[in-house]
Amino acid sequence: MKGQSEDKLIIHLPSLIHRIGGDNVKKAKLIAKKYGCELKRVRRSRNWQVSGEPCAQRKLSDSLNFSEPEAFQYLIRKIDERLVIINENSESREEQLKKLVFENPNITLAELMAVTNCSIAEARLARFEVDLL
Repeated sequence: MKGQSEDKLIIHLPSLIHRIGGDNVKKAKLIAKKYGCELKRVRRSRNWQVSGEPCAQRKLSDSLNFSEPEAFQYLIRKIDERLVIINENSESREEQLKKLVFENPNITLAELMAVTNCSIAEARLARFEVDLL
């Protein structure tokens, strides 16, 4: 079994083919490989994941955004959301949640929980506090 470096970041992408299409997934795999990232299916499920160094994933996101932002919107959003969380490790979880809700008011509680690994109570509290602002 391969050892993973601590700097490697894995971002889960549920139902990727259904969201961006098979042809776009093939293009994204090639672009990801170019930047040292790996876009692959999780076992035999419909879920996918992208793994790689955070700086490589930033370059991947920028490249996808530059090439075809409409086609890769879901993938770009998932990568960017996770990188924001990684970059803000100095902030408390509550501050991270509030910032995510403030920047994206339509984010669901499930998405908040997936991005920050928080509880549903913490996600609800953050939503409530941002709504009060």
